[in-house]
Amino acid sequence: MEKIQLKQLIDTAAGRIPADLVIKNGVIANVYTGRFIHGDIAVSLGLIAGIGAYEGKETLDAQGQYVLPGFIDSHIHIESSFVSPEELGRLLTPHGGTTIIADPHEIVNVCGISGLDYMLNAAAGTALDIKFMLPSCVPITPFDYNGAVLDAKSLKNPLQDPRILGLGEFMNFPGVIQGTEEAIDKLLLAKTQGKLIDGHSPGVRGYGLNAYAAALIHTDHECATVEDLEERISCGMYVLLRQGSACHDLRNLLKGVTPQNSRHCVLCSDDRQPKTIFEQGHLEEHLRICVEEGLDPMTAIQMATLNAAECFRLYDRGGIAPGLRADLALVNNLKDFKVNQVLIKGQLAAQEGRYLLPIQRYDPAEIRRSFHVKDFSIEKLRLPLAGDRVYVIDVQPGSVVTGKGTALVQRNDAGEFIYDEGNGVAKIAVVERHQYTGNVALGLIRGYGIRRGAIAISIAHDSHNIITVGTKDQDMAFAVETLLAQGGGAALVKDGAVLEQMPLPLGGLMSDQTGEWVDQKLVSIHTIAHQVLGVAQGIEPLMTLCFMSLGVIPKLKLTDRGLFDVERFTFIPITVDSE
Repeated sequence: MEKIQLKQLIDTAAGRIPADLVIKNGVIANVYTGRFIHGDIAVSLGLIAGIGAYEGKETLDAQGQYVLPGFIDSHIHIESSFVSPEELGRLLTPHGGTTIIADPHEIVNVCGISGLDYMLNAAAGTALDIKFMLPSCVPITPFDYNGAVLDAKSLKNPLQDPRILGLGEFMNFPGVIQGTEEAIDKLLLAKTQGKLIDGHSPGVRGYGLNAYAAALIHTDHECATVEDLEERISCGMYVLLRQGSACHDLRNLLKGVTPQNSRHCVLCSDDRQPKTIFEQGHLEEHLRICVEEGLDPMTAIQMATLNAAECFRLYDRGGIAPGLRADLALVNNLKDFKVNQVLIKGQLAAQEGRYLLPIQRYDPAEIRRSFHVKDFSIEKLRLPLAGDRVYVIDVQPGSVVTGKGTALVQRNDAGEFIYDEGNGVAKIAVVERHQYTGNVALGLIRGYGIRRGAIAISIAHDSHNIITVGTKDQDMAFAVETLLAQGGGAALVKDGAVLEQMPLPLGGLMSDQTGEWVDQKLVSIHTIAHQVLGVAQGIEPLMTLCFMSLGVIPKLKLTDRGLFDVERFTFIPITVDSE
C-alpha cells in the first residue's frame, strides 16, 4: 500500500471523506467478540475502513441480511472438481467463497513443476483468491510410478513464491515419524523459510502423533473420530473438518467440538465436484450442517472464516474489522445460510447465484498430452490365483478408508478369477501411464457393487495412473482404450459399447469446459453407473474409485506395482494362502 492510499483509508475510517462503498442495514457478524451488531460498513480501496455511521459514493442496502466475513475453504484440491482454477472460482464465489487454500498435488504428480506453474497462472484469472500449498510428497510413496519426483532441493525455489503459503499435506507420515532423511530435509526447508506445513495422518495416535506434531505439522484433515480430533487439538494442531463429495466427516466430528476447542477447528471440502456444488453449495452447506447438529451459528461462522484465516496466517481477512479485506458474504438467515451477494475486495463479485466479474482463462497447453502407456493389452488383465481365498479391498460408503477383507471366489479351468455376481467381488486394475513401464497391477474389490460392464478413470490419487474396474476383461480393456483415445477422464462401457465418457484433457484431471458441462456429464455418469452397471447406491462412482490406489490411507489399496497393505506398509499377494 502506498502512502497516499493509507492516508485515504485513514481519512475514510475517521469519517473525513466519503467511502467508496457503504453497506447499510445489515446484521454484522463480529467474529472477534462473538456478537451480531448493527452499523454501516465503510469500504475504501477494497478494504474495510470502519463500522459505524458512514456516507459513501455508492451504497449497498443489505435489507436486513446477515453480513458475514467471506468464507475460506482451508483445504481443497481444485483438480478434483474436474474443472480449471478459473472455472472453479466462477462456481464457488456465488456460494460465499472468497478464499481457498489449494493443494495442487494432483497435477504436480502428473506434470511436475510445469503443473504448479499452470495452476498459479490460471488462478490469477478469477476473483476468488486462490492461495496454494506446495505439494510435499511427489510421489506420495515409492510404491507406485507417477509423472514427477520433487525432492527437497527441487522444492526450495517454488516455496519462496509469495503465492505459496507452505508445504502441502505431508502424507508420508511414516517418513516423518521414523525421521527419514528425505522427510527431515523437506520439513527443515519449510522451517527455515518460515512456512506452514499441512498434515495428513489418518489413524496416527499416541507416540506416533507426538512425533508428527513435534515436526510442527500444523493441521490435519484426516480425522475419522472425535478421539482423533481431540488428540490432535491437544497437540496444538488445527483440525480441518471435512465435508466433500466423497468424504463426509463433518457431522461425526462436530460431536467433539466444544466452546473450549472450537477455535482450533476449521472447515474444508478437500474434494468438491460441480455436481455437489450445484446441488448442495460450498461452505454454506458446512454451516447448515453445523447448525443442524446443534453448534452455535457464531462458532460455525468462526470456523469458516476467522479460524481459517488465523490457521493459515492470512491476517488481512477472516473478519469484518478496520483494515481487513472487504471480503463479505450476505446471507438470508443463520439456518439456511443462502448466499445472496458476495463482495471480494469491496467489489460485488456475485449476486443471486451468478458470478459477475470477468474471467481470464490461461492457456493450458503445458499440461496436455500426459499419457505415456506402454504395451497395454487384454492379456495383462488375466488374474491367475493360487487358491480360492483372496484378499479384497472392502469399500466403505462415504469414506476413503477401505477394509482389508477376505472372500472365496470362483476360478476357471486355468485357475483365473472369474466374476460371480453372488459374492459382489469384482476385478480392479491399475495401469501405469507416466513412465512407459508397462505396469498393470490387478486386485479384487468388494462393496463397489458393479455387476456388469466396466469403468475406467485417469483420476487416481495421488499418482493418477489409470484405474479400471469391471466384470469382464473385454470390457475393462475397452474402457482403458477408450480413455486413452479421449485424453483421459472417465469412460463407462458395456459389451463393447461406450455408454458415457467425460474427457479431461488437462493432465487427465481437469476439463477445459464449463462446470455446467462437467455437471451434466457427472449426472449422466452417476445414473448409468448405478442403473446400468449396477454400482451400489450410496457409492459415489468416480470419487470412490479414484481413491482405491492411495497408498497412505488404510487399509488395503492397489498401486501399479501391486496390492498394498497400508498398515503394514508393504505389498501382499492377492491369494491369502500365498503370504
